[in-house]
Amino acid sequence: MPADADTYAGFRVGKPLVVAIDGPSGSGKSSVSREVARRLRAAYLDTGAMYRAVTLHCMTTGVDLTDSPAVESAARTIDLDISTSPDQESVLVAGSDVTAAIREPAVSSAVSAVATTMGARAELIRRQQALIAGSGHRIVAEGRDITTVVAPDAQVRILLTATEEARLRRRGDQLGGTQSEEQLKRQVTERDAKDSTVVDFQQAADGVVTLDSSELDLDQTVTAVLEIVRAVAN
Repeated sequence: MPADADTYAGFRVGKPLVVAIDGPSGSGKSSVSREVARRLRAAYLDTGAMYRAVTLHCMTTGVDLTDSPAVESAARTIDLDISTSPDQESVLVAGSDVTAAIREPAVSSAVSAVATTMGARAELIRRQQALIAGSGHRIVAEGRDITTVVAPDAQVRILLTATEEARLRRRGDQLGGTQSEEQLKRQVTERDAKDSTVVDFQQAADGVVTLDSSELDLDQTVTAVLEIVRAVAN
């Protein structure tokens, strides 16, 4: 961690600091958001993990992902516990640890079915807003619709983008080279196309700052986000 990692630890202490970060698959938003949260000494919310958890729950309990009312019911009744510590990635469903299982390719290929079911989406948004409130409104939340729906009044709103080439490369690196090019495209470009039918995360809404990370590494992107935080929320 850089020597100046504590520079932002006391930034806006005692005041709300919700940093909302949206972006397409492979844009780096999860890794970047987690590290930004660490440096801000803030909570961290991976909203995508919640959609993945509901997807896995449906798959393991026999819920038909094409049955919208059933998927909505699953989202409303799921016993879901997700860590908001940037230092502890933990997702529990009914007390069982599914942190690794929700990242499996089968879940990645199916998650859009939940993300595009509006009733399920509304329930998960409600839960996400409750988690943000429970954090004392000092949190970095990332996903697809954080800047526009979940936390439109966030002090900082950022759209993190990157070229398709960069996103495919990053997702491949993240998965340790275990996926074929076809599988990667399914997880990145095809999923984005499906999800974009219900939320626009490709173009920044009014008041949202766009950051293109195509030519930046992780630390450079984190630094750029923190500079936006300081400029916008100062």
